Amino acid sequence: MSVVADLELDLDVFTGPFDLLLSLVLREEVDLLEVAMADVVLAYLDHLEARGELDLEQATEFLVLVASLLELKSRLMLPREEEELLDLEPGEAAEELLARMLEAMRYRGAAGDLRARLEAEEGVRYRSAPPPAWIKRPDLAELDGVYDPARLGRALGVLLTPPPEVSLSHVTMPTVSVADRLGHLRRLLRRGATSFDEAVRGADRVTVAVTVWALLELYKRGEATWVQDEPFGDIAITPVNVGPSAVGRAVA
Repeated sequence: MSVVADLELDLDVFTGPFDLLLSLVLREEVDLLEVAMADVVLAYLDHLEARGELDLEQATEFLVLVASLLELKSRLMLPREEEELLDLEPGEAAEELLARMLEAMRYRGAAGDLRARLEAEEGVRYRSAPPPAWIKRPDLAELDGVYDPARLGRALGVLLTPPPEVSLSHVTMPTVSVADRLGHLRRLLRRGATSFDEAVRGADRVTVAVTVWALLELYKRGEATWVQDEPFGDIAITPVNVGPSAVGRAVA
């Protein structure tokens, strides 16, 4: 009884560990009628508070033991002639309490075994699904078809047929680099201000995207600036040594 092994009691009729009190009660060496069960419960609560933690399994074990003692004590206190259900003698009641305690120990042992099995299978979880309904209702007429050579040949033919070739026509391969677009923008800016539309006229989408990166690189190096008067409008690109008048000509 791990839950009561270290529980010390100091009662009017008994002083010592709780498991010893249980043994004396079962052997009828201590009169259960003189044991104050409320003091036992209060002592256990003080014991839990001193430990600073609550073990649900041990607390449940203690509750079972105390409940059994209360039932046994109530049978000893109530007069038998007024209670038809109390058909056990005190000795038989003690034996019943012992039997219940042994049964509780068996359940705890079974729970420990199940817990050990669950911990051993940690990380291995599977769901057992029932077989499909068509397997439970086989058709004998379909058994001959399984061994049909033509059916087997068709199945192997499907496996041996090469899959259709995957089309990569939608994939655009880059054919221009940032360095190429930098050279193109610099050639345009040598003549003065220009526009982004002029820089990408006739180019594909990949070239347009690379030109944006090249324009950002020119701005980072301080070689050019740009102005966009309205959203989705034309972008006027101006070299750093060209005035605002050149910007107006490029946009026009």
